[in-house]
Amino acid sequence: MPRPFIMAAPNGARRTSADHPILPVTIPHTVETAVACHRAGADALHLHVRDDNQRHSLDAGLYHEAMQELDEMLPDLPVQITTESGGIYPPSAQLEVIEALLPEWISLSIREATQEPAIAARIYHLARDQGTEIQHILYDAEDATLLADWQRKGAIGEDASVILVLGRYAADMNSDTADLAPFVAALPSVAKWMVCAFGPNEHVCLLQAARMGGDLRVGFENSFQQADGTPWADNAASVAALIAALDAD
Repeated sequence: MPRPFIMAAPNGARRTSADHPILPVTIPHTVETAVACHRAGADALHLHVRDDNQRHSLDAGLYHEAMQELDEMLPDLPVQITTESGGIYPPSAQLEVIEALLPEWISLSIREATQEPAIAARIYHLARDQGTEIQHILYDAEDATLLADWQRKGAIGEDASVILVLGRYAADMNSDTADLAPFVAALPSVAKWMVCAFGPNEHVCLLQAARMGGDLRVGFENSFQQADGTPWADNAASVAALIAALDAD
């Protein structure tokens, strides 16, 4: 089986160092973690930045600082920034950070962006004009239907890229491999699909996604636990273990 594209997601929007002491919440620690994950085999980084209170931030200045440091340390590593609201920001703030940074690659929750269709239209227009790649975040089959609707409107092409999120809204926030095949089947025409999975079943779900031809996102944003509940030492350990499991599969 060809090795899938692997993205490291070391922190996310909601977890803090209280959840795991090695979860990166500062820019230097995030860059250090990115280096370690890349050495372990990660092909790209999903970037979140935090404020001084460890809160999720869409501050363009913080993003600019982080991206500069990453470019110095890892000039060839693709970096995707999140525009996730984190329950804090409206769609207008998501548009503002894209306008300010002109990033090469973003993740965008389609259910968040399309809360305000006029803002969503501006995001898609801007992304096309400046060549920003959008990875659409889908949490369930209803999000897949929403994506298909925006494709019919012409705002999104059939060359769309998506990430399927397993377990985020499960009662125990734990993913299940049984949810993957129906989710993939619900997708409209897309060029690329990736999977991330919450909870200790993360790697099991990612291995199944790889067998089905999907790319993978792994890291403490989604799970800092092994299948038996034991915490990973750090993000790089999780990346390395996933690659070893892929090679053995």
